[in-house]
Amino acid sequence: MADLNLNQIHKSFGALEIIKGIDLDIQSGEFVVFVGPSGCGKSTLLRMIAGLEDVSSGTLTIDGKDVTHAEPSERGIAMVFQSYALYPHMTVAENIGFGLSLAKRPKAEIAAKVQAAADTLQLTHLLERKPKALSGGQRQRVAIGRAIVRDPKVFLFDEPLSNLDASLRAQMRLELSELHARLKTTMVYVTHDQVEAMTMADRIVVLNGGRVEQVGTPMELYNHPATPFVAGFIGSPKMNLYTGPFAERLGCKTYGIRPEHIRVSEDSGDWRGQVRHVERLGADAILYLDVEEASSMMVRLAGDTQLRPGDTVWASPQDSAAHRFAA
Repeated sequence: MADLNLNQIHKSFGALEIIKGIDLDIQSGEFVVFVGPSGCGKSTLLRMIAGLEDVSSGTLTIDGKDVTHAEPSERGIAMVFQSYALYPHMTVAENIGFGLSLAKRPKAEIAAKVQAAADTLQLTHLLERKPKALSGGQRQRVAIGRAIVRDPKVFLFDEPLSNLDASLRAQMRLELSELHARLKTTMVYVTHDQVEAMTMADRIVVLNGGRVEQVGTPMELYNHPATPFVAGFIGSPKMNLYTGPFAERLGCKTYGIRPEHIRVSEDSGDWRGQVRHVERLGADAILYLDVEEASSMMVRLAGDTQLRPGDTVWASPQDSAAHRFAA
């Protein structure tokens, strides 16, 4: 395990500044997720930590050692990429131990580490198979096993689940969380999927335009977003956000209310609207309203709601749960 510290990290490509002065302290053993929209700089920042991109200015330390300009092999990190990058002609065991073989480690040591990694990742019964005989989730576990055997101080994950289908992603989220609990190693994980961030992270770093918008636990960001960007990015479905005269009447520059914090009545309320669409998700239903004062609005209701498109309803916010942002 190791602390990871970023001090005024900048990255520019010519005149174009991508990372704009990031300060961040990651504690030993934390699972930290970088999240943000495409182009926000999260993968670039991860590659700078790995040593795959140069740091234009600033200081990066791992376990108290300045590694700002160190080679990747000198940083004590292991990285798992979006693509599995497995050798098709090698078995699972050979793929997991390949890095150790290149380093000319003793065969007995390689075998022991491969077996330990396979036991951790539930791959023991697959060690003699080739990658073509594995599912997508199994291949990703092999890629993670290849990282585990290096005994890194820090694990880096660059959108490792994006190639998997929805059910496998859910399974792998659980497996990665359990793996972190067992290994207790510092992990930094990049994703554009805020569901992955919310379900796995000890802390989330929300990035936007090369800057940090907010850092906090998943529920801190959900309940107390610092900016409209964080409010709109964290949560599914996203928060209803309004500017202009509607927000000004409520005493702020931007007014936000989450779909689950709005009550709906067919008799009376604060905002009159018409049901445009009902998205039924089983236990929940998402109501899309055309509201006179605020244009569109999403409301989360119980899945057995009897409301239909065209119905007229009244919506009222739970005022204590509303978010009012200054300019």
